[in-house]
Amino acid sequence: MSTRNFSSKHQSNQQAMLSPSAEGTKQTVTESKETSTRVRARHVLILGGLTAFGPLSTDMYLPSLPTVSHDLGATMSLTQITLTACILGLSLGQMIAGPISDALGRRRPLLIGIAIFALASLLCIVAPSVTVLTILRFVQGLAGASGIVIALAIARDLYSGIALARCISLLMMVNFLAPIIAPIFGGQLLRFSSWRGVFVTLALISVVFLLASAFGFGETLPADSRQSGGISATFRAFRNLLADRRFIGYALSCSFAFAAGIVYISVSPFILENIYGLSPQLFSLLFGINALGLAIMAQVSARLVGRVSPQKLLTWGVATIAIAATALLMGILSGIGLAGVLASFFVMTASLGFIAPNATALALANTNTRTAGSASALLGVLQFSIGAVAAPLVGLGGTTTAVPMAATIAVFGLATLVTLIVFCRPAQALAEARVEHPPHPTQLP
Repeated sequence: MSTRNFSSKHQSNQQAMLSPSAEGTKQTVTESKETSTRVRARHVLILGGLTAFGPLSTDMYLPSLPTVSHDLGATMSLTQITLTACILGLSLGQMIAGPISDALGRRRPLLIGIAIFALASLLCIVAPSVTVLTILRFVQGLAGASGIVIALAIARDLYSGIALARCISLLMMVNFLAPIIAPIFGGQLLRFSSWRGVFVTLALISVVFLLASAFGFGETLPADSRQSGGISATFRAFRNLLADRRFIGYALSCSFAFAAGIVYISVSPFILENIYGLSPQLFSLLFGINALGLAIMAQVSARLVGRVSPQKLLTWGVATIAIAATALLMGILSGIGLAGVLASFFVMTASLGFIAPNATALALANTNTRTAGSASALLGVLQFSIGAVAAPLVGLGGTTTAVPMAATIAVFGLATLVTLIVFCRPAQALAEARVEHPPHPTQLP
C-alpha cells in the first residue's frame, strides 16, 4: 500500500468515525471522546503520572549511580548498563503493550503492567550484584512501559484535534515534573538510606497509580473498535505506520531529540560529579532546575496551541536544541567552564518542552483509534532505543573528558534539525489543517 493511499484511507476512516451524522453513544465504554478544547484535570493527572513512569524509573536513580558502582563493585560502564537496561525495557515493553492494548482494550494490560512494575521494584531492593540488578531493571522497564504507551493511547481515545494537542502538552508538563522532583528526592534519600531506598519509593508510587488507574478510568476502547487479526495485523499496522512519511518524520525528529536528552541524563552525573566536583545533592538540584525549564516550556506550548500551530512550535524547539547542542560541544572544546556547560544543558533540556508534545501530537493525529496503541508504541521505541544504545557507548570514553558526551549530543541535535527539514516540512500545510481545524463533534466509534 502506498503512503498516499494509506494516508487517504486514514482520513476517510477518521471522517467516517467522526461524522456528525453518527447517532447514539457506544455503551461499551465508560469514557466518551472530548471534542471541545477542554481537557479534564483528572485525565491529565492520572495519564500524566503514568507517562512519568519512565522519568521516575531513571531520574530518581541518577544521583546514586556512583554509589551503586562502588557498593556493587562495578565499573562506570557496567553501572550505566543498569540504566540502559531499564530504558531498553521501556522501549521494548511499548512494542508489546501497545498492540496488546489495541487488541484487548486499554484497562487490563495497563493494570497488569503497573502491578509487575511494583513487584520488580521490590525485587531490586535485594539485588546482590550488578548483573541481577540489570536484569530486574530491564523487567521493571518492560512493565513500566505499559503506563507510558497506554496513557497516550487513552488520550487518543478520548480527545482529537486541538484538544488532543493540548492534552498531550499537559501530559508532558506533568511528565516533566517528575525529572524535577525525582533526582532531588533521590539525592536526599542518599542522606538517610542507601540507593536501595530509591526502589522502595518506586514501589510505593506504582501502587498509588495502580489504584488511581483502577478506580479513575473505565475502558476507553470499545470492543468493536479493537484491532483484530493477531500478530499479522500488528505487523501490518507497524508496516503502514513506517510507510507514512509524515508519521515517521515526526517520530524521528522527536526521537533524536530524546536521544540527546537520554545521553545527557545517563552521562552527566559522572561528568558533573567526577570532572567538575559537584556533590550528588547539588547535581540533583541542577538537574531539577533543568527539568523545571522543560516543564515550563511544555506549559507554554500547551497555552500557545490554538494560536500557534504545533508545526511552528515544533520548529522553534528543534532550532533551539540544534543551537544549544552545538554550543555545548563548542563550549567544552574551548574550555569555557562549568557555567557554559550548565547553560547549554538548560537550553537543550527546555527545548524538549516544545519538541516532545508537538511532535507526538502531530504523529498521533495521523492515526486512528484502532492503531493508536501501535503508533504510540512505535513512537516510544524510537524515542528510547536510540539514546539507550548511544549512552553506554559514550560512557566508554571514561570520566576524564566530557567531549564524547558533548559530541554525541551535538550529533543528535543536528539530526533532529535535518529530520525536520527533510521529512516534516512537506507535510506542514496538512498537519496544520488537521490540528488547527479538528473534526466535527461526535461520539466514540
